[in-house]
Amino acid sequence: MLLANELSIALQQIKNWQGDDDRRLWRKIAKSEYRRCAVIECFESSRHVMQRILREGSAELRRIEKIFSRIQSSLNAGSFLKDYKVSSLIRVHEWILELVMMLLMVEKSKHDEGFHARVVEILQSLSEVVDRDLRSESQQTGEESTSRGNLSRMKELPFTAAIVLPDFRDTAFMRQLRRFYTILSTKDTMRDIPKNCEARRRIAFFCNSLFMNMPSAPPVERMLGFSVLTPYYEEEVLYSKANLKAKTEDGSSVLYYLQTIFPDDWTNFIERMIREKGLTNVQDLWDLDGGIDLRLWASYRGQTLARTVRGMMYYHKAMKVLSYLDSASPIELQEGRELLASMNLEGNTASPGSSSRDHILNRTRSGVSGVYKEAQQNAIANMKFTYVVTCQLYGEHKAIDSKPEKKRLADDILFLMRNNKALRIAYVDRVKAGGADDFYSVLVKYDSLLEREVEIYRIKLPGPMKLGEGKPENQNHALIFTRGDALQTIDMNQDNYFEEALKARNLLQEFTVRHGLRKPQILGVREHVFTGTVSSVASFMSGQETSFVTMGQRVLANPLKVRMHYGHPDVFDRLWFLQRGGISKASSKINVSEDIYAGFNCTLRGGNVTHHEYIQAGKGRDLGLSQIAVFESKVASGNGEQVLSRDVYRLGHRLDFFRMLSFYYTTVGFFISNLMVVLTVYAFLWGRVYLALSGLESSVLTQSAFANTALTASLNQQFLVQLGILTALPMILQNSLEQGFYSSLWDFIIMQLQLASVFFTFSLGTRAHYFGRTVLHGGAGYRATGRGFVLHHEKFCDTYILFSRSHFVKGVELIVLLVIYQAFGAVGAVSTTAYVLITISTWFLALSWVLGPFLFNPLGFDQLKLSQDIDDFWNWIWDKRECAEDRDWEKYRANPQRSWKVWWSKEYEHLNHTGLWGMIFEIVLNLRFLFLQYGIVYHLNIAGGQKSIFVYIFSWLYMAVITGTYVIVLIAARKLSVKKHVYYRLVQATIAVVVVVVLIVLATRTSFQIIDTILSVFAFLPTGWALLSIVVVFRRFIEHTPVWEIVVSVARLYELFLGILVFIPLLVLSWIPGFQDMQNRILFSTAYISGINITRLFEEKKPRNQPESNKTV
Repeated sequence: MLLANELSIALQQIKNWQGDDDRRLWRKIAKSEYRRCAVIECFESSRHVMQRILREGSAELRRIEKIFSRIQSSLNAGSFLKDYKVSSLIRVHEWILELVMMLLMVEKSKHDEGFHARVVEILQSLSEVVDRDLRSESQQTGEESTSRGNLSRMKELPFTAAIVLPDFRDTAFMRQLRRFYTILSTKDTMRDIPKNCEARRRIAFFCNSLFMNMPSAPPVERMLGFSVLTPYYEEEVLYSKANLKAKTEDGSSVLYYLQTIFPDDWTNFIERMIREKGLTNVQDLWDLDGGIDLRLWASYRGQTLARTVRGMMYYHKAMKVLSYLDSASPIELQEGRELLASMNLEGNTASPGSSSRDHILNRTRSGVSGVYKEAQQNAIANMKFTYVVTCQLYGEHKAIDSKPEKKRLADDILFLMRNNKALRIAYVDRVKAGGADDFYSVLVKYDSLLEREVEIYRIKLPGPMKLGEGKPENQNHALIFTRGDALQTIDMNQDNYFEEALKARNLLQEFTVRHGLRKPQILGVREHVFTGTVSSVASFMSGQETSFVTMGQRVLANPLKVRMHYGHPDVFDRLWFLQRGGISKASSKINVSEDIYAGFNCTLRGGNVTHHEYIQAGKGRDLGLSQIAVFESKVASGNGEQVLSRDVYRLGHRLDFFRMLSFYYTTVGFFISNLMVVLTVYAFLWGRVYLALSGLESSVLTQSAFANTALTASLNQQFLVQLGILTALPMILQNSLEQGFYSSLWDFIIMQLQLASVFFTFSLGTRAHYFGRTVLHGGAGYRATGRGFVLHHEKFCDTYILFSRSHFVKGVELIVLLVIYQAFGAVGAVSTTAYVLITISTWFLALSWVLGPFLFNPLGFDQLKLSQDIDDFWNWIWDKRECAEDRDWEKYRANPQRSWKVWWSKEYEHLNHTGLWGMIFEIVLNLRFLFLQYGIVYHLNIAGGQKSIFVYIFSWLYMAVITGTYVIVLIAARKLSVKKHVYYRLVQATIAVVVVVVLIVLATRTSFQIIDTILSVFAFLPTGWALLSIVVVFRRFIEHTPVWEIVVSVARLYELFLGILVFIPLLVLSWIPGFQDMQNRILFSTAYISGINITRLFEEKKPRNQPESNKTV
């Protein structure tokens, strides 16, 4: 069926071809692999059919063989278009099709005397077309005499006595003949391959998985029972109308964005609404049942709880279908096929009125038997499957006095329960009893008879539920409500598919099969990241995650035997884990990455963890760089805590050498390697700068014994690591296995054009920073990433808050070092090529860390947005920024986005709790800037080439004078700026006059030059930063002294200076014509960008007093 219609397309291409180049025509045909195969198969099948129906040794067979040999020779020589009239191939195709059609009716030849004559007539006509019409005139002239001689020797017409009709009982040949007829006759494609890429992917994976090794599935009644558990906090359940219609800075909306990235789904949805709801105008979608269908359509394409519930409820549907198939008779199966053909898998939660579709599996449409059998199927499905969503705050959300937004979440959850009868909601109920509060774990469901929510269980807790990390505590309190032998943990940003749910029985049977010496306790499941098509950044994250959750975990499970529990699609042996501490460790800080500790616990207690490729679950990932950075920081901090945990300590002592090395690489070793890469760059660059400032580099270069040509050539190899190529290598290999090498290579090239290297290099800095900080000082914590679509422009201030310490400070430091190395290094003076080879990777690393967040920020280089951002940043620095979202005064005061001082205090909060060694390491690391000052001051012109230690001492006197002057200005500002403003101005003027006089004296009496001022900035600003960082280490001791106010004031100035340094490149790039459009092309799809441009044109042409019209739904 895959080759259907391909021959017709190839014939049309040949007919319309202009020219006589065989190879170019064949390349055009072979662009479609199916078309190439169809042409080759038809040529060989035609020869095979002729050989079967013509008598062996006959003149006709020899003549046919000669024709095929001549055609093959022309094809090999590349002269087919010259030797034959390809326009006649259409007539050849018609006669061959008629011949094959006649041969398929050979069974009737016994009763039809004229059947043989019609076959002879067809062959004669086909021979005449080939001889007279297909071959060119030159070939016909050359063989005219030979043909006449052959005809004169024949006593009768050709093919009359040479035909041997095939036996219709030859099933192999008749099967080949039917296949040949299908390829020849089909005018329309019969592949039935959907246009939608996601549908094709799901069908391909399901078909491939059927050929994988999996246990045989038992009947549903004898399968292992299982539950699915999903933790939920306050994420989106269903997108509201306001969320979908809210306009971005470009005038688009989330709904419009979804329409552009899912055009096929949107078209199908409109068709379905027209067919089922009688929709006449697209604008009326919001009026159909309050717009619930549209809200569901959008929610099923985001990372919402509704999507997860729909996916997990496919298990319940699958159990009903399989139960029906287990007990159905052949007659009932035939009826079931007809019913299942019309089954709408999305209908169960599509609308409130769709509950009648649950009767689709009835063997009879009416009668007591049908009702009983349907009830039996529901009972079996309910007995074998339980779905619990643990909504920790559901009780607070549905309270009467809750906020409208929280109330909406509770109403949406109730809607899901009403449309999914097997769904159970667990939450913590807080009840006031006397002077204390009682806490209960409650399980509820929706009763369709009572038409309301009803309580199933209520279990009193000994105290507040949340004592440690929120997510594992949320899972643990609801674990008692699960049933069955197995438990699958699912995040609320995941999805499932009906065809995969059909294989649940096979997966659960793995618990009964030995994998090695023992049966498994955790079954790993493959993940598909469904957010890869949203944007370029999401595709980078999707590719990186896919390589880990497929190829990576496959190898970890077998042969390395070190696979842990990395994600929530895994299936647990529920009874085994209930007896060994549960599935989640919830200790505060240490168990931030709660997933992997279940794998640690299983391995330490002798359990077995496997991975299975024949079943998959959907998984959503973060969509914007800020979200991804927060996620990476959480994972890196969690791995930092793992280094300090007793679980990793025990595993290191109990694993054998090879498993220990594999375990190291797959857990904390990866983050240690990232940290080592960054530290190596720092050590290399700082070493080069020290050599340049000390003069050793120039002396080394002048000595032939220390020539480092080979070293210089090899230094650029680190560029491969920093460029992100090695980080992306597993992704390339995985894509090569699943899509082919050329497709994988093309995807990699496209990724590089979309600045994937910048993304991976930026992520390298995120992991290194948070992992190193956690190892030194601890303090890891859960950080909510947010799972919404990233369409809005993120303000410069918010970006600075998130990336200041992890990227901007380090990036600016590297740039300063590179500038100093260029100014004082001897390599640049000797050879520019050598300098480029040595520093290009570090330049790329530094610029990626500084510009990366803005390259992947929508409208990151829009001049209007930048002008608004700098005002907003100025207000934030001086604690004047307003945050209208936080109406609670306490939260408002503690919001880092409101005030620089609040953010700066929280940014260094980890130093209040660090230990002695953490303080020592922090101080030692900051001492590097003091050596930088030591090297630069001796290169100042004012030093006069002296090498005395007094030059360095005098530089510290200069620092003391600058500090004293600043303290005087600060005190004057505090005491005189308000009530005695004239005196304050007098102090400022006096200081300014003194500075000018000092500069004049230095310029006239010493060798001081203007360049010394610039060099002093590179010498003394880093020293001030080092002193500031060292003082902050002792914050706990000096926070309540007057010195702390001076420290905060100096830190604010440094922060303002750093923000301006980061902002200047953005301003310069915004002036480049077309740069903003290029960034939009990198981030989003072409359809979405085109729509945005059209919207802008409409907005510009629309009169100012005209009301805004909703161009999209």
